[in-house]
Amino acid sequence: MVWNPANASHPAVLDRVRVAAEALRLKIHLVPARTSEELADAFGAIAKERADAVVVLADRLILHHRARMMALALQYRLPGMYVYQELVEAGGLVSFGPNYVDIHRRAAVYVDKILKGAKPADLPVEQPTTFELAINLRTAKALGVTIPPSILLRVDRLIE
Repeated sequence: MVWNPANASHPAVLDRVRVAAEALRLKIHLVPARTSEELADAFGAIAKERADAVVVLADRLILHHRARMMALALQYRLPGMYVYQELVEAGGLVSFGPNYVDIHRRAAVYVDKILKGAKPADLPVEQPTTFELAINLRTAKALGVTIPPSILLRVDRLIE
């Protein structure tokens, strides 16, 4: 699992990941990456561990360097799970996460309310309610991964 120690939300996520991995009897290898150079090192370390797959936590660093990351994942033959659909568009295998376009639209509504005089503390906290599954079939084929038909039926976005 690739994570960014500079991201304040990641330690709490890692705690939940550890609990889930233990319950599923999965071994996880946590690989930190704070810079684009460390991302390359991270994928090399994951491949050296002979990992079956890679999971990448949501972070702007990862989003900005998606083309390089997806090339590394393919180079090391690592099927990956991501939060951002943009990573699947760039060659990642699977993403499952909120629709960030919708989140940004909602943020604009909040900005509008604040500019019209609303106090930020009075505005309710919202969480995403819609999550989307995207799969890149070209990447699946390149990695030799077969996506079961039952999963393909649930896909919101299929890249062929």
